[in-house]
Amino acid sequence: MTADTGAASAAPMKSNDRRLTYEEFERYSRQMIVPGMGKHGQLRLINSRILIIGAGGLGCPAAQYIAGAGVGTIGIVDGDTVEISNLHRQVGHATSRLGWKKVDSLIAHLKDINPLPNYIPHPFHLDPQNAADIITQYDLVMDCTDNPATRYLISDVCVLLRKPLVSAASVQKSGQLIVLNCPPAPQGLVDKKYPPCYRCCFKKPPPPSSMVSCGEAGIMGPVVGMMGVAQAGEAIKIIASALHLPPSSTNDLTAPIPERNLQQPTLLIYTYDLESAVGPYSFRALRMAGRRKNCFACGENSTLTLEGIKTGNPNYVTFCSPPTTDHALPPEDRITASKYHETRARGELPAHLLIDTREKEHFSFGAIDGAINVPFGRFLMNAAAIKRDGGPPDQILPAEAALGDDTPIFVVCRRGLDSQETVEKLKELGVDHGGKRKIMDIVGGMKAWKDEVDPTFPFV
Repeated sequence: MTADTGAASAAPMKSNDRRLTYEEFERYSRQMIVPGMGKHGQLRLINSRILIIGAGGLGCPAAQYIAGAGVGTIGIVDGDTVEISNLHRQVGHATSRLGWKKVDSLIAHLKDINPLPNYIPHPFHLDPQNAADIITQYDLVMDCTDNPATRYLISDVCVLLRKPLVSAASVQKSGQLIVLNCPPAPQGLVDKKYPPCYRCCFKKPPPPSSMVSCGEAGIMGPVVGMMGVAQAGEAIKIIASALHLPPSSTNDLTAPIPERNLQQPTLLIYTYDLESAVGPYSFRALRMAGRRKNCFACGENSTLTLEGIKTGNPNYVTFCSPPTTDHALPPEDRITASKYHETRARGELPAHLLIDTREKEHFSFGAIDGAINVPFGRFLMNAAAIKRDGGPPDQILPAEAALGDDTPIFVVCRRGLDSQETVEKLKELGVDHGGKRKIMDIVGGMKAWKDEVDPTFPFV
């Protein structure tokens, strides 16, 4: 390998036969001597364009290593701003950049790591109207988002535009990683040897009750960081070894896949045992099947088109059916946080039971005086057991609730959704004793308590 001795600012050349500038040689030398990389692998990275969708817990570590590796053009899509609660895991941002657009904050950080790449900000959220126009500009896409609707959208567009996709997800103490549509076969070309798309692997979205964000469920920084770094590793491997061929620059969406590039798709699952002092973290690799013949996106009879996506077909939000904040309970079964507080302060509330259905970690930060913690997940399991096996319905309540058949029950949760379901379940089990006992939900949960009653409450 030889290096130019000219100025480091020499203009980059398009051909993979060009010689590296002195700065490129110095910056990437430790990477280029790794077996399988070499000069030509490095030049593929320099001439490539990678799109990172999401500048959060996954996107930050992924972008750092993509930039450090010398990818020539890096696009970043995100419409959010930097908040202080991001910083424990979103390592591309900083306290000094609170309030910045995340794309601007992350690019400022990346330029300190490597000023050579061309950084392109897309300071808005990806949606069906702009997805194809953005994705078509890049050679490979990294899905660093945190909601199923966007994941399906990204995958569908990647199938239609024949873009390889590196997708990861993480919540609480676990994460997963999978490489999809790589190398990308034409839509409708179905064979188990061809790599799957996201819909091949996940035909249906997760149930609404399990679709919680990091803000709801929590997230460990090292876990999401591990997944983001792994994404970067896969993306670098794909580009440097030309596994993404045929190159998108040919704009030939029917070109065949080189047989040497076909890889066994694998879902990598990472688990982090926070509660064990000595137990190790664990990785599991699950072999995935190839393309599905009847896949909605890439199957042989697929009717999915870019034009359809832009006009709302399919409707990703409807398909994923996320939880809503619609009030399911009638008004007589609800009370606002401020009214509960005021009535209680005036001594106008009779002796009653206040159940807080947040998880114990949330409850530990603070609670309304006198509240009893009954975590929602445990409550649902106990309710199912009583319904299945029988037994007195009042057994679902803690011992402290034994105050009489007509003792009122108030239920509060984090934001006012779980509490409504809890009220419905209690009535379904007969805990209201045919209407003798009043059971009510506190509207808006502890978030409303902070907003309406106590601004100093440590809501998390």
